[in-house]
Amino acid sequence: MRKVIAAINMTLDGYCDHTAINADEELHQHYATLLTNAGVILYGRKTYQLMQFWQSLIENPSGQKSMDDFAIAIDKIQKIVFSNTLQSTGWQSAIMASTSFETEISLLKQQTGKNIFIGSRSLITQALNYNLLDELQLCIHPVVTGNGIPLFENVKARNEFILLNTKILLSGAMVHSYKPQK
Repeated sequence: MRKVIAAINMTLDGYCDHTAINADEELHQHYATLLTNAGVILYGRKTYQLMQFWQSLIENPSGQKSMDDFAIAIDKIQKIVFSNTLQSTGWQSAIMASTSFETEISLLKQQTGKNIFIGSRSLITQALNYNLLDELQLCIHPVVTGNGIPLFENVKARNEFILLNTKILLSGAMVHSYKPQK
């Protein structure tokens, strides 16, 4: 059965703010590698619209290998977008979700293939609330912003995890991989 893996960047003080982190070559490579092990990635509307930036690098590469490699990886992977307002995705490898989040995860887990990734704060919260995660990867960056959108803002119950491994990036960011205690 496919695993459901949530992967996201956050600050030391628990906020999700892509403008506050150092998205360097090593970070892009880390996420490009993750995507090669995924069969599909699930996004909410806001994160999906941020990720559409990478489409421009497919047509006009930046010349920075790590960014261009990530753009290729994100372009190739199937994306499922959960939104009540978007009518279409505008990206050939992306589709709109046709069922509820919980149902979509259940259907995807029954299929064969590579892992299911979740890349949006709102969907990570839903996965925690529905007890759907098999792994949680937090890339914690060494910065305190003091404000922003808290990653775990709407989690409804206590969730305990077991540390699987850590990876330290040259920037000082640390990737912590956890599995839920069930």
